[in-house]
Amino acid sequence: MSQAPDLAFENAARARGFRRVAGVDEVGRGPLSGPVVAAAVRLDPAKVPAGLNDSKKLTAPRRTALFEEIRAVADVSIAEASVAEIDALNILEASHLAMCRAIAGLGEAPDHLLIDGNRLPRGLPISAEAIVRGDARSASIAAASIVAKVWRDRLMVDLAQQHPGYGWDRNAGYPTKDHLLALQNLGVTPHHRRSFRPVHNILCQGISISR
Repeated sequence: MSQAPDLAFENAARARGFRRVAGVDEVGRGPLSGPVVAAAVRLDPAKVPAGLNDSKKLTAPRRTALFEEIRAVADVSIAEASVAEIDALNILEASHLAMCRAIAGLGEAPDHLLIDGNRLPRGLPISAEAIVRGDARSASIAAASIVAKVWRDRLMVDLAQQHPGYGWDRNAGYPTKDHLLALQNLGVTPHHRRSFRPVHNILCQGISISR
């Protein structure tokens, strides 16, 4: 049985003299539509919500409950990079842009960052470390993954109401079979990432932009 994320990375950073340690994660690198969303979370070591884990390992109701609890007891910031920015920069750079925006939005500036993945955003003015599979290892990163996931899922539900037929309320913009079929039948919306191959291919076929 895999171990749940804990405060080992946070405690190690504090042992090195850091006092305001924040976890950072993003959601939405793989979808064909919608923005990429990042969250930064600085937990209070005395008020860590029970049951934090990689957002993908939690049920939707559990994620929602933790989302509310995290926002109630921690310093939380959420930010996005738009579809236009994804297409202009590439998805990795846009993800890092969203992360930097989330970090900048925290109520109190952190002095050390724990960032999910194997690469750090360029030009960070703050001490930081990249942690592979950080959302399954660090409580702060797990909290950020939950916040970003719930926020983006809600955003995609709202967009699904504006653009019915693509199933975004169910697939969150990922390239599922029903989403790809809808792209063929309904065309490309302003919320689709034109630099992603399936969308680019549809545009090259001359399918009109829907609504």
